[in-house]
Amino acid sequence: MTAGRARFPDPGGAPTPSGHLRRSSLTNTNSFVDTPVVSKTKKPTAAELSILRVLWARGPSTVREVAVAMGRDEAYTTVLKLMQIMTDKGLISRDAASRAHVYSAISSEDHTQRQLVADLLDRVFDGSASRLLMQALAARQAGPEELRAIRRLIATARSARGSKKKEE
Repeated sequence: MTAGRARFPDPGGAPTPSGHLRRSSLTNTNSFVDTPVVSKTKKPTAAELSILRVLWARGPSTVREVAVAMGRDEAYTTVLKLMQIMTDKGLISRDAASRAHVYSAISSEDHTQRQLVADLLDRVFDGSASRLLMQALAARQAGPEELRAIRRLIATARSARGSKKKEE
């Protein structure tokens, strides 16, 4: 191995004909990112979430309707391209039965939020829901109704945990 140069295995881990391991470029992440675990749940970008919010609120909509609802009616082609990408990613579906294609969100808002929070929990908080909640409450002031809802969720979680222990 040459000093100062790390050698990384290729995705298959096969050595080169000279017996050295192939180096991987950090810009070529397909072999690392397109694993079944990562690619089965496509996470929406911020722009894609904006489109999903419109589809969740309005229901099935055309590109024009989404663009207008977002206040981006002058950016029709940008919204169209984003929605085409989202269709390819499996975030939305397209009904081409009429001249103007109608798009719908595939997953519910609740499911998408849970998926994103689960990812955040794993990546940032090592799976600790309490650390996530403490940071969320430190970052934004919760109103009285939100605090009551949090207390109800905690009580529900405690009672569910208690009933599981009794069954064992």
